[in-house]
Amino acid sequence: MSDSDNRNISRDSLFILAELRIDGRGDEHRVKVRNLSAGGMMAEGPARVARGERVEVNLRNMGWVEGSVAWVQENRFGIAFAEDLDPSVIRVPVAASADQTPRQLKNIYASAPAPGPARKIF
Repeated sequence: MSDSDNRNISRDSLFILAELRIDGRGDEHRVKVRNLSAGGMMAEGPARVARGERVEVNLRNMGWVEGSVAWVQENRFGIAFAEDLDPSVIRVPVAASADQTPRQLKNIYASAPAPGPARKIF
């Protein structure tokens, strides 16, 4: 597939944060995922990568995904995934907990005494 063919692949614009590991280096970098398709993504961040380097990206709801750097332009770079994935899985928000109490009220409710039986006030 030529570079011009790759530009025609459907991709979703989005903004999520992900962790990036570069093969052979021990550190992780936080990157912004700017767009995503089944075959790759565009990332933005301070990580210094070179075309052809092997990387892993920890994507929301997906886990660590292997790929390689396809292109680099200033602080943005493209990653071609080793295997296609389903971008709709990553778009789904992280599951909320069963307790829907707003975080600000949890401390108030936790310190309040347990409610007793209702009583009539005349």
